[in-house]
Amino acid sequence: MDCFDKLESLIDAGGANAVAEARTLLRQFEGCSQLTSTAIDDLLIELMTLVFLVEGGREASQNSARRLARIRLSKVKLLLAKP
Repeated sequence: MDCFDKLESLIDAGGANAVAEARTLLRQFEGCSQLTSTAIDDLLIELMTLVFLVEGGREASQNSARRLARIRLSKVKLLLAKP
């Protein structure tokens, strides 16, 4: 399973350790462009929001938070795919 598949599964699970695991996975991209670094930070913020909603039992908002996290992940993928 590659890094992005693991990140997708963290978004699906939204567990308490999701942010720490995501940081560990994303650490391999340290030193990338400022734009990529900002996109990674945005992804982590969305993931933190998702974990907050999951832990708070706010089921009505979880799907929206997951969708936003997936959008942020897509942006990171696109930026890292650029030559």
